[in-house]
This record gives sequence, structure tokens and C-alpha cells, in this order.
Amino acid sequence: MKIVISDKGKSYSAEIAKEKEPQLYGMKLGDMLDGSMVGAAGYKLKLTGGSDKDGFPMRADVISVGKKRMILDSPPGYKPDAKGKRMKKTVRGGVISESVAQLNMNVIESGPTPLAELFKKPEGAAEAKKEEKKGKKK
Repeated sequence: MKIVISDKGKSYSAEIAKEKEPQLYGMKLGDMLDGSMVGAAGYKLKLTGGSDKDGFPMRADVISVGKKRMILDSPPGYKPDAKGKRMKKTVRGGVISESVAQLNMNVIESGPTPLAELFKKPEGAAEAKKEEKKGKKK
């Protein structure tokens, strides 16, 4: 499962080990959790959103594990282009299960180590990505 942690306008991403994922199952959007569960010891985090393996967004107002078809008039899941417009869309419930692929979190309390040090990108990752893009263009 991928996690994205936001802190003061910056975001950091990481992967959670398969063994630690079951600890998150059953938690709801809006719940607080200890950062040590996701590799950020000393931090206090709040679950704010996510999406499932098929790309459907999670909504905090849907208290279930599965998908639901709902008439929506606001994000997440639908962004209306005119005031008062509504549309029927599929969204995932706000309870974490094994079908969730990504979780979004916000920092509530900072820990002793900066997140930039905890979630460093591997050396040379940016250069490898640039080379890959150049190869696709040619």
C-alpha cells in the first residue's frame, strides 16, 4: 500500500510493508494514528483520504468498506463545472480495507526527525527518470 504524507505544502510518499497493512484495516478517514506504523516515528498523523486499486476515491461520509454509487455535488469523486450540478458517481467507503491502494495523511504533530530525511528518494532516481523520458521521446 502506498502512503502520501503532507506537511506544510510538501508531500512525501512511501510504501507500507505487507505485514503492517492489517494494522490499518478497519480505521476510518479522520482517525489519528501513530507515525511509527508507517515509518515516521514520533509523528502523529491524520487519515484524510485515499483511493482503491481501481482508482475510485474514498469518501469520509460513506461508512463502509465497499464501493457505492451516489449522487454527488462536491469532491472527492466529482468536481461540478456549474453551481448546483450533480452526478451519479462510484466512490469507495471511508473504511480502510485490503482493496485500498493509496492512503493520504496530514501531519498533526511533528517528530524529532524531519520527514525529508525519513523518506529520502534513492540516489540517482531523478536522473534515471529523466533518461527514461528521453528514451520515450525518441
